[in-house]
Amino acid sequence: CQSVPKPESRMEVCDLNPCPPRWKVTPAGPCSSSCGLGLAVQLVTCVQIRQGKEVLQEEHLCPVAEKPLTSVPCVIRTCSYEWGFSEWSECSTSCGNGIQTRQDFCLHSLTRKHVNSVFCRRFPKAIVMRGCSSGPCPEHVGTVSPGAELQPVTPAPHLTTAAAATEERYKELELPLSAVPREQANTNGGEEDTARRWFLCVCGSLFLNASGIINMTGVGSSDCTVAIGRPLREEITLRILESSLNCSAGEVVLFSGRMMWRTGCRKLPLSLINSRTNTLIVKQRVVLPGNGVILEYNSRTATKKYYQDCDKQLFGPQGEIVNPVQLPEQGQEVVCRTFIDVAPQQRIAIRALDTDLGTRGNHTHFNYILVRDVSTMKTMVFHGKQQFLWQSTGSQAEIEFHE
Repeated sequence: CQSVPKPESRMEVCDLNPCPPRWKVTPAGPCSSSCGLGLAVQLVTCVQIRQGKEVLQEEHLCPVAEKPLTSVPCVIRTCSYEWGFSEWSECSTSCGNGIQTRQDFCLHSLTRKHVNSVFCRRFPKAIVMRGCSSGPCPEHVGTVSPGAELQPVTPAPHLTTAAAATEERYKELELPLSAVPREQANTNGGEEDTARRWFLCVCGSLFLNASGIINMTGVGSSDCTVAIGRPLREEITLRILESSLNCSAGEVVLFSGRMMWRTGCRKLPLSLINSRTNTLIVKQRVVLPGNGVILEYNSRTATKKYYQDCDKQLFGPQGEIVNPVQLPEQGQEVVCRTFIDVAPQQRIAIRALDTDLGTRGNHTHFNYILVRDVSTMKTMVFHGKQQFLWQSTGSQAEIEFHE
């Protein structure tokens, strides 16, 4: 281009409109969890390009509907948990047969730290109690057979006979008489006074009728608990007729069964509770005196079978439990259970008079008796030829006979 005239070099000023503000996202930080689902935090700011540079702007200048999340889900690896156990304790007796126990806890498999036991709920757990022997005991005179010492447990209060009319009322159900509280069963004032006190003192009672109305108002107690029981083949439906609970004051009513748990306060008169099994416990927590609920319950044949044919139901106040015999067609996988329910303020004591689950040489881990405290869901396992005395912390217990 040497022979061609060269134009003058010049610069022209341009004035383009700035780009609209936009969201800027910085890379997410570390995950909040070392395994499983966690959250990672990312910085989100509103910026605008001016003369080739990012200028920070107020957030309302960027489109709110398009703002990215400041926390995003993240998963590094799948979490895994397992049961851990402490060492076995020393034998509970200095001679004869006793028990050894150990504590169980849920462990994070990577960090080996203790976590909530709910994470290990779906994993099988080994036994936490086993029999032990400390050698023969010196011969002595007593009611306990040699080599079989019992753990000292405070016996549960015995039942005194209630009024004849009350007893006949429960005989019609072909069920044992409920464990009437001692103060309700005192007959010093005559049958008429006993019947009057029975109906006035609702709290702590066990109702075995097929239907009825329970008035829990004005009980004069901060907590009032009643229980309803029926034969195994039935279930219970319950309706709230009236409620004067003050929800803002913390008053509430709880319904619990072997397969359900429910609590509420507002709109209770519209509620219909189904126990799904043959027992139901109603606990009323009242702050203000005079308040409470009025219940109506009925029983009916269960819509779904929730028990084995070899299962048994006992309502107390006393009885004998015999290891159920499995039918040939049931096979060995069936676990036979005995359910025990008493009045809410009563407790259950189980004494093993004679057990023979095989010697230590030929019994297996699948051949044992399991006793469960329903209120705490703690279990105790008995093997071999142990004699024992067990007591509950609540009013419900279950016994499972394995093989």
